[in-house]
Amino acid sequence: MGLFESMDLLTAAFILFAGLGAGAINAVVGSGTLITFPVLVAAGIPPVTATMSNALGLIPGNVASSFGYREEIRGQGGRLLRLVPASLAGSLVGAYLLLHLPETAFESIVPVLIVLALLLVIFQPVLQRVVRERKQMAAPELDVHGGLATMSTGRWAGVIAVVFLTAIYGGYFAAAQGVILIGLLGLLLPDPLQRINGAKNVLVLVVNVTSATVYTIVGHDRIDWAAVLLIAVGSLLGGYFGARVARKFSPVVLRTVIVVLGLVAFWRILTL
Repeated sequence: MGLFESMDLLTAAFILFAGLGAGAINAVVGSGTLITFPVLVAAGIPPVTATMSNALGLIPGNVASSFGYREEIRGQGGRLLRLVPASLAGSLVGAYLLLHLPETAFESIVPVLIVLALLLVIFQPVLQRVVRERKQMAAPELDVHGGLATMSTGRWAGVIAVVFLTAIYGGYFAAAQGVILIGLLGLLLPDPLQRINGAKNVLVLVVNVTSATVYTIVGHDRIDWAAVLLIAVGSLLGGYFGARVARKFSPVVLRTVIVVLGLVAFWRILTL
């Protein structure tokens, strides 16, 4: 029976469909782990093993959602080249913490971060308008080719810090890192929400690939490879089709979906 010798058909089906849902949700905002993680734990997989297996399984979905958002990502190459190292470094720190700290270390701060991120998403238009009025944001926001926004050195430092710190969290647990990242980047970057979401998908992909690589090298014997395969297949399909649907949302609809899913993520973390 190979990989699936210790897993019954019903359990495998639940994990597969959890991966499908997680891939779709990650494409929209990024809290799909809150679907897959409880399913893996309910299937009898230890929490750390579930976290590591989940990180590997969601990578195909991250790739698919980034591809689905390729139009919004186009023109952001220069920006992403600056931010990817921060995601990579933060993810390495987070993966180290997962392998060395107690599993409950972040339990008290995670709900607070999610609520803060949701408030930033809700009030993003107002906050950005206030920032512009105070001339803290340089203009123009985007050049005619959709290239890099012109921002001050201080604002760039803030963006890099946000990406780095969110990547630490993502490398440690991953759940709802997209909500947090969108909320903070939406305040700091002058771009439309859909472009920020496209960049978010790429940065989350970097985090998951980096942490998954660490898990594979250091703890390959603790990974449930059957769960990885099932989540990978589901998230691949969910990530692509979720992105194709989400990118058609208006800013208001996308913001509403992010808030609703973020509230669900908040509730799920409290009940894990």
